[in-house]
Amino acid sequence: MIQIFTDTAANVPTALLRKYGIKAIPMSYTVDGEVVSGVEEFDGPAFYNALRRGADVKTTMIAPDVAREAFEEALQAGNDVLYLGLSGGVSGTYWSAHLAAEELAGAYPRCHICAIDSKSASMGAGLNVLEAAKLAAEGVPFDELVSRMEKICHNMCQYFVVDELKYLRRGGRISSIAALAGTLLQIKPILKGDDEGKIVLHAKARGKLRSLQELADTYEKMVADPTCPVSIAHSDCPSDALRLEAKLREAGQTGEIITVCYEPVTGTHVGPGTVALFFWGKGQR
Repeated sequence: MIQIFTDTAANVPTALLRKYGIKAIPMSYTVDGEVVSGVEEFDGPAFYNALRRGADVKTTMIAPDVAREAFEEALQAGNDVLYLGLSGGVSGTYWSAHLAAEELAGAYPRCHICAIDSKSASMGAGLNVLEAAKLAAEGVPFDELVSRMEKICHNMCQYFVVDELKYLRRGGRISSIAALAGTLLQIKPILKGDDEGKIVLHAKARGKLRSLQELADTYEKMVADPTCPVSIAHSDCPSDALRLEAKLREAGQTGEIITVCYEPVTGTHVGPGTVALFFWGKGQR
């Protein structure tokens, strides 16, 4: 059996984790100095209201020993292990998982173990994790699964619009110059994850409705297969997520749309009011 691992920053809903037998390693964070475990139930509106009020939120990566402990339990049961989680371009969590996998490979030579950098965040990573679980359930051999997922991850497109760039700037996820430009122009910056999983400017639009239309237009131009699942993540703005869903249907999307509230580890850095779109595009992003 191949045990699929991810982390809670991949934003995969609990019901889907259970359905596909995926194990999510919890990522903790602090709110005004109080530690919140990633296994605790997440109250989206309460969390983002705290951010709006100026709460001091700090996030931490998963440590190598935490990843090692999770992987080793599966290896001891005789399972192979494949990890897919938060992009190495925005967090050290992937590198912790990679280090743990390398250390355990020698101790369990009869098992396969590999950590793949999804180069995505939130449900960009989550959609890839779900695809890996489906392929594993179909009986795809480990080496072939790794090869296929490395290609699939490179085809993941992730675009998002933020209400304010200050959260990304505060966390060092975007340059001060780009943040200043967005503030001065009073625009809604549309950002994307590049081929290294880092956040870069994609386009600019005036107003939320135009920015949502830009996301839908980008989807229509770049989607590889409109019948495949897509995901929308929002930071406590469900009405905007519904508007984007309607625009995607108008753009020809006929597959499943998985809508989630941004989990706190990623949501802290994009801030309240963010809407993101994740889908598989044509060729590498």
